[in-house]
Amino acid sequence: MSALRAPAAVPSRPAAPSRRTRLTALPGGRGEGGRRFSAVRAPLQARSGVPFLVLCGSVLVGALLAVLVLNTTMARGSYEMAHLQGQVGRVAQDVQTSQENLGAAEASLERRATRLGMVPSEGAAILDITGATGAPAAPTTEAGQ
Repeated sequence: MSALRAPAAVPSRPAAPSRRTRLTALPGGRGEGGRRFSAVRAPLQARSGVPFLVLCGSVLVGALLAVLVLNTTMARGSYEMAHLQGQVGRVAQDVQTSQENLGAAEASLERRATRLGMVPSEGAAILDITGATGAPAAPTTEAGQ
């Protein structure tokens, strides 16, 4: 069995009566100059796609170089930031150690002063830096007046 179909009969149309119009010569035709054809410029040739490909390639290479520079700069900044964070941690640790030492020194100050023979002050004396010395202020109590 064949998969081909039998050609179907195509009904033919009756031919329409032909009405031919009379052709007239156009200006510049054979009748005037005697030449039927005139010179025509050749069509422009298609341009090569190479400059476009070079432009696309240079844009691609430029973009890749820009990304490489940006990535390198960001990595360098990241390493510098990690280094500075380490320094900040060390400085914070030094400050904390210094504060602990100061707290320990303040706590032992009274005991060390007593060991040296010092006694607590009864009143505060104010010194004037212009040269005059001040005497301790006399305690004023409202009950004593």
